[in-house]
Amino acid sequence: MSVAGPLSGVTVIDMTRVLAGPYCTMVLADLGARVIKVENRAGGDDARQFGPFLKGKSAYFMSLNRGKESIALDLKNAEDRAVFEELLSHADVLVENYRGGTMEKLGYGWEVLHKKHPRLIYASASGFGHSGPYSHRPAYDMVVQGMGGIMSLTGHPGSPPTRVGTSVGDITAGLFTTIGVNAALLHREKTGEGQKVDVAMLDCQIAILENAIARYMATGQIPGPIGARHPSITPFEAYQCADGHIVIAAGNDALWQRLCEALEVPALAKDPRFLTNPQRTEHVGELKAVLEALLVEQSVAEWLEVLEVAGVPCGPINNVEQALTDPHVLSRNMVVSMTDPEVGELRMAGNPIKLSAFPDPTTRAPAPALDGDRAKILAELSARKEPVS
Repeated sequence: MSVAGPLSGVTVIDMTRVLAGPYCTMVLADLGARVIKVENRAGGDDARQFGPFLKGKSAYFMSLNRGKESIALDLKNAEDRAVFEELLSHADVLVENYRGGTMEKLGYGWEVLHKKHPRLIYASASGFGHSGPYSHRPAYDMVVQGMGGIMSLTGHPGSPPTRVGTSVGDITAGLFTTIGVNAALLHREKTGEGQKVDVAMLDCQIAILENAIARYMATGQIPGPIGARHPSITPFEAYQCADGHIVIAAGNDALWQRLCEALEVPALAKDPRFLTNPQRTEHVGELKAVLEALLVEQSVAEWLEVLEVAGVPCGPINNVEQALTDPHVLSRNMVVSMTDPEVGELRMAGNPIKLSAFPDPTTRAPAPALDGDRAKILAELSARKEPVS
């Protein structure tokens, strides 16, 4: 099932469910790792029950678990524990996203596993990590978006709390865990030693606050929501045109001058209010009013053509359908397909990591049925135990 990639030959035992962990192991699979998903016998990964559904199967689950294998085990059952431990003895990486302490209760905490399997990399993506006063708490994306500050920055001034439109709490944790796993694999290559990777969803939300942290630390002022604009670069937001909005990102003084020339108002670049970026940011409301008075005279498409010729960074605000049918997105193989034996073809997001040494296939192997690879996996384990004649 595995694709060719830099992680070919790496076996990952995937004890994750829902999003943060499965996103990590999906990326590892896209990079060539063999991912064996260990699921509970009572329904497996929770995401199998999350919509939307196609012929009774979760499209959400299928898109996150493509190309993996599944075996269902009850880790309180002696026979299943024996199978699990045999899997671990041949694995390179274990990824789990239980709350802190769960693996210890099962008898498979880091200290136990490292003693038995010193080369095994143990990666955990949990809500609050394995240390600190919140380590025992459960978490979902919405919880850490709220606690981590990002929701306080999202939306317009005076608007109610607004969740970021995708699950950035889970996805950033999945990505940081992937980075940690790859760093641990490199370290093991040098030293022969496995290690623990402890990633907390809340930590990841703090890590991506970037400009908001810089502003607070530098000024002592607490940032709040400011709509679509950038807090310290101007013009850098969405502007009204005749038939919709356009994003313009003139990130320096040279681009600002180009923008003014493209809009046929070169004198605007010399307006004392707008001479420098700090001045433009100070007068951001006035500048927006001036620009939109010009931009509403033509359509988004017309302005895109003008600004692209001028070399001013700009773009439309696409809906999901428009984004997935954009010719550049398609040319980058960012929409791939898998064929499920029951559902048929399902299209999904591709792998954004393009590597010159490996192909980027347009198709992916399907997500596994619950326990669908049991026979194959048990046969492999049995063959490994047989003496070589």
